[in-house]
Amino acid sequence: MKLTIFAATGGIGRHLLEQAVAAHHDVTAVVRDPHGLTGWEGRARVVTADLAAPDADVLASAVVGRNAVLSGLGPRRPRSEAGVTSRGTKAIVAAMRATGVKRLVVVSAAPIGTVPSPGRPNPPKHDAGDGFLMRHLGSRFARAMFSAHYADLALMEDILRDSDLDWTVSRPPQLTDKPLTGVYRTAYGQNIRGGSKASRADVAHHMLRVLDQPETIGRTIGIAN
Repeated sequence: MKLTIFAATGGIGRHLLEQAVAAHHDVTAVVRDPHGLTGWEGRARVVTADLAAPDADVLASAVVGRNAVLSGLGPRRPRSEAGVTSRGTKAIVAAMRATGVKRLVVVSAAPIGTVPSPGRPNPPKHDAGDGFLMRHLGSRFARAMFSAHYADLALMEDILRDSDLDWTVSRPPQLTDKPLTGVYRTAYGQNIRGGSKASRADVAHHMLRVLDQPETIGRTIGIAN
């Protein structure tokens, strides 16, 4: 499969890149700083692009002719880089629409189902998959700590819903750096009961897996180890 991966040097993006190349996909890796992919020459095509100030022609060249696009886009410092994900995703969507590429898989976060946005001003007060502690303690703490970041992710999901793309959103809880297991739980449209963590490697594994699952198009998917 011909894939383009955005934020390919990030926490999830790096795993997407490594797993996609290992699976013999034809990969284009889009990064802000190509020095982060030193040694990948001949294994993946590297495109340098700054999604904070996107060049439409560069982004179009990165996605044209691809079967699917995956995005691990997110701020490296969630409390100080709000807006990065929605702006970058808007640029990715524009490039895909300009080139006729339809399939897009992105990563969001578990609390977003209860975060209001312009497109969903009155979301549910609680996520159906959250247990008592997460509903009354964990989610409140997370929203207080990362309110601007979560608002940006909710806006990103609005952008996808308003597009005509075949999108899927992965919503993991707290991310860890544990190794790939390929063993995790998923649920459509809700979080995972008792699922407080997910490894970045397993999230990447699932994002690649859903490319072959048309039933995941237009869906948000909770995931946890």
